[in-house]
Amino acid sequence: MFTQDRILNLIGIPHAAILSVVFGLFLASFPIGAHVVFSSDIGNTINYNLPLTHLDLFEGTQVHRLPVDITLGDAFVIIWALYVILFAVATLGPYRRFDRTISDIMATGRPNRSANYMLGIIMWFSILVLASSIIIGIQNHFEIETRPPDVENDLVMFFYITLAPIIEETGFRLLLVGIPVFLIYAGRFSPGYFLRCLWRPDTLGTTTQKRALVVIVLIGVLFGFSHIALGEPWSEGKFAQATASGIILGWAYIRYGFVAAVMIHWAANYFIFAYIHFISQTRMITVDEVTDHTMIFSIEIILVVCAVLSIATLVAGRMIRSTVTT
Repeated sequence: MFTQDRILNLIGIPHAAILSVVFGLFLASFPIGAHVVFSSDIGNTINYNLPLTHLDLFEGTQVHRLPVDITLGDAFVIIWALYVILFAVATLGPYRRFDRTISDIMATGRPNRSANYMLGIIMWFSILVLASSIIIGIQNHFEIETRPPDVENDLVMFFYITLAPIIEETGFRLLLVGIPVFLIYAGRFSPGYFLRCLWRPDTLGTTTQKRALVVIVLIGVLFGFSHIALGEPWSEGKFAQATASGIILGWAYIRYGFVAAVMIHWAANYFIFAYIHFISQTRMITVDEVTDHTMIFSIEIILVVCAVLSIATLVAGRMIRSTVTT
């Protein structure tokens, strides 16, 4: 008979192995992205020496065409440095290193997701990928198209999606989720306590509170709507996938904190884009052809398996906790 403990023990080693593989893929994406930016022809007529003020983002403003020495390459390096810091924070804490947490999973099958940021990041990123794939598959069946914004240059697109996790997670999670949740649950106020709760909302003990979940869902819907209504919008087919992603990111923020939300979003944007364009540039094939490439297919399988094992672990762990409390 398969009890919850038995299930956790059975999936512990393969789960730890697949988590380690995804971690390795994450780590490799930094030099791969650097190769795409600095050593490929992704930008065609432009390259990393383009002054940052020449981006269409600043067109029509006083910033456009100002003689500023900061280039697109400089901006990439600055943003990468921030992600490397967050990646290190996620790997080392908040309480145990990633490698020690993986050892615990292999020994007991039970991941202590609160002990290490990176563990929660990989688990929920893989679940986000699985959920997005299911939504896109259903929409394709009904011929609902999901088209990205019309950005003519892939290098500029890479810059925008590299920057987006920091900006969007600050706006949608830190401000629109973090502040309302703090106002609902905080019994006291001080600047230090406020900032600590924004950094890690679980300080408030909100992970099982229904009102926090309502905030997460509402902002998730707003996040989905923003992708089809603001700036350079996606087609309407993006709404469902972006909403599901927004809800998962909101939950990750409440459960694990700001670092996890930013890095899951980073993985969904930068990590995937870097591998796709690395293969496109090195194999001399189009981006559309990359989706059928063996390496991308292998990464997709790894993430789906990771998602299935993560969901099984979450369900078994919840059932065990329910049994203990009853």
